[in-house]
Amino acid sequence: MANESSALLPSAREAFEESNVDASKKYHDNKHSNSNSSNKEETWHQTEGGFLKPIIFGGLDGILTSFAIVAGAAGGGLSPEVVLVLGFSNIFADALSMGVGEFLSSKATNEWILSERKREQWEMENYPEGEIQEMIDIYKDKGMSHDDAKLVIETLSKYKEFFVDLMMTQELELQVPDDDHVQESMREGVVMFLSFATFGAMPLLGYVIIPASFPQLGNDALFKAACIVTGLVLFFLGSLKSKFA
Repeated sequence: MANESSALLPSAREAFEESNVDASKKYHDNKHSNSNSSNKEETWHQTEGGFLKPIIFGGLDGILTSFAIVAGAAGGGLSPEVVLVLGFSNIFADALSMGVGEFLSSKATNEWILSERKREQWEMENYPEGEIQEMIDIYKDKGMSHDDAKLVIETLSKYKEFFVDLMMTQELELQVPDDDHVQESMREGVVMFLSFATFGAMPLLGYVIIPASFPQLGNDALFKAACIVTGLVLFFLGSLKSKFA
């Protein structure tokens, strides 16, 4: 019964979008009293937003690359068969390059962040007073009094692993990746590849469907169809981006 009632409550995102303070209070009260629903909500949020960058980036790059090929081929008077060969071969190669590049760049960034964390951890183990004073100065720069900053930092420094992560975000402005960061980077690379290939293939679909369904139409109709599809896909990607804005 508790799960059914919690499922009817709006999410924190919905409460924010509707400027509904009461709904936000109910969500947070329910979150603290029901840990299971809390974990599900946080997982949904991270999953939805985490792949937004490779989807949008890969989709835009794919659709514009494909349209440039179609426009160049149409201007050169190439046959639909040649357009399809050039288009799909180029889209596959670029999608593979983008996917691998996303994976390697994300993995390299995470490994660099973890190396910085090891350095901060070493400094905390060998000279904790200096690290604590640095954090006190940072909190004072954010507007806290010296006494309050000293109390907060000295309390947090008792929890060394947490404090090192806090130093990473406050001092270096770096987010420590999760333990499965390699798998996460691989998922981002796969999403980038699929997004580039899927959206990049859109302008080429007209060169497959229209000649089979309407053989009487000429090459001008194929190019116009590619323009329309490109515009619709760009509108869709813009709408997807605005959903999380």
